Amino acid sequence: MSDKYFIDTNIFVYSFDIGNQAKRDTARKLIADALENSTGIISYQVIQEFLNVATRKFANPMTFLDAQRYLNIVLESLCEVFSSTELFHQALEIMDQWRYPFYDSLIIASASQSDCVILYTEDMQHNQTIRNLTIKNPFIEAL
Repeated sequence: MSDKYFIDTNIFVYSFDIGNQAKRDTARKLIADALENSTGIISYQVIQEFLNVATRKFANPMTFLDAQRYLNIVLESLCEVFSSTELFHQALEIMDQWRYPFYDSLIIASASQSDCVILYTEDMQHNQTIRNLTIKNPFIEAL
């Protein structure tokens, strides 16, 4: 069985959260482990969502150069899932069967398609299993 895990956008956002040190530290550790051990992955969707939030919605938005640097060093290194019609079909099936919104279903489909065993996210049902994927909220685990 695979030891790969998928990291949702909110984990990256929390890695920059100066208002919540515990979540920031947990998120940074998860991302660092993913980079160091080559076991954590993301999709194109996570890159799009993160860069949108980081450059527009952070209290101190990332500059163009900082966003470019983070994309080059962190996000590109972890990205293994890209858009495809098959991915959209899987997302629709997940949306229909488990009743998640489309974009959450797309994250689940991306994790599932890449044979991840864990999806780290704060936004979905903790410990739920979908196909061979278990959803984990790393901030609950850290408490």
